[in-house]
Amino acid sequence: MRIEQLTVRLRARSDWEAIELGMALVRQHAGAIWKPWLWFTLPVFALLNLGAWWIDQMWVAALLMWWLKPAFDRIPLYVISRAVFSSVPATRDTLRAQAHWGLRTLPHLLSWRRFSPVRALYMPIDLLEGVQGERLRQRRRVLGGQAYGTAILLTWICLLFQGVLMLGGIVAVVMYLPQDLLPDSVQAAFQIAAIAWPAWFELAWNALAWAAISVIEPFYVGAGFGLYLNRRTQIEAWDLEIVFRKLRARLAAAVPMVLAAVLWAGAGIADAQERHGAPPVTPAPAETTEEEKPTPPTLPRVFGDQRVDDRAFRKAADQAYRDPLLDRRHVQSGWERRTPEEKQQEEDAQDGDRALLAGFGTVLAFIGEWGLWLVVGVLVVMLLATVRYWWPWMRGLARAPVTAPEAPQTGALVLPEALPDDIATAARRLWRDGRPRHALALLYRASVDSMSQRADLVLPPGATEAECLRASRRMPLAEDRRSFARIVRTWQYAAYAERLPGDDEFDALVGELQQRYGWAA
Repeated sequence: MRIEQLTVRLRARSDWEAIELGMALVRQHAGAIWKPWLWFTLPVFALLNLGAWWIDQMWVAALLMWWLKPAFDRIPLYVISRAVFSSVPATRDTLRAQAHWGLRTLPHLLSWRRFSPVRALYMPIDLLEGVQGERLRQRRRVLGGQAYGTAILLTWICLLFQGVLMLGGIVAVVMYLPQDLLPDSVQAAFQIAAIAWPAWFELAWNALAWAAISVIEPFYVGAGFGLYLNRRTQIEAWDLEIVFRKLRARLAAAVPMVLAAVLWAGAGIADAQERHGAPPVTPAPAETTEEEKPTPPTLPRVFGDQRVDDRAFRKAADQAYRDPLLDRRHVQSGWERRTPEEKQQEEDAQDGDRALLAGFGTVLAFIGEWGLWLVVGVLVVMLLATVRYWWPWMRGLARAPVTAPEAPQTGALVLPEALPDDIATAARRLWRDGRPRHALALLYRASVDSMSQRADLVLPPGATEAECLRASRRMPLAEDRRSFARIVRTWQYAAYAERLPGDDEFDALVGELQQRYGWAA
């Protein structure tokens, strides 16, 4: 690998810094990644959904698009693995490379390795290093190392981001629905889901899932590639190797100049010797035996004719030898008893203390091992000793509880089956009798009946106030709609908030409803 041509600054990073480095590479080469991604994945998406629509199983297309993600991941990995070496491939080159690049390992990635939680970290090993068998397992084990847990977290985070994007797409559609029609739309959606999803809805869901994968998956692959680069930098010391290679290049460039300088200096010295003449060569003395050869003094040979203070030199040498850093001798002192009998007595006392501590430790170990069972035994004995006190109380718990008679229900809101002929008079009578909620309930029921006749519709049983309000919009006159909304609000305040209108307000409401809906007097 030509690591000296890398465009990223290699250094030992933390795992999350390495992930950010990979994502920065994806952002920097976004055009070179997403253009071939769209050209490659869009036809696959169209073909899969067309086949799923043909067999009427649209979920198969979504499942296959998710399953083929390792095949799609080759595109961003191919781009950034070459972009870090200043060789960004073109869109056509990237698409052409998918026909042969990584095909040998693709069956493995789409079979038993498909559910690997560290696929982003191991894909560069599979596709870029090209090792197989035991060597591949060793490389995975070595490069995984401390980055294995971070790679698992990266996988889960990217899956969560895909889910968030899909949920955001659904919420974006719901946001543009009118608020008044939202309950009807949600109810209609649940009714459609209870019967069968239409083909257009399943196609929209598949398109939303493909869009979420297309946004997140290149960043997932880039983050895994950043982890891969960081692990190789940590293990193989790429940053130091790059420094040494640059140093070697600088030295290699300076070697010719150094050689030229050395040769020029040597030539100058030779010329000087030729001009001034070489010093006379004295013949070597005859060899003598070691006993006959006198021992010459050392100091004149070292210092020449200079006079050396022998006393000062010896003093300095002794001071240097006394330095503890230079002295290889080590003196250790300690105290020893003069009489061995006292030492033996002390050892015997220490052995006795050790035996006492060992016995104490044995007792603690027994309590720790059997203490819980001892506590359980003590509790059982205490329960058996006090059984005459708590057993009658326990027997009393088994008796069937006596149910208290139900309190009579008073003031229940009960209306007749049919509406009275004179609704206004009946409502005023209930109001005077002290039953205001009955009076308002009668007005609300009669208003709903009149509204249904004027809107020409039939409300379902148990229709809520909101459903009645939406149905009242079909009445042609705006005054009728306002009067119906007034009785609905008044009834809601009385039924749910315990807020009753005053007498004058109630009479005005009855008169208005009688006039608008033509109730007989």
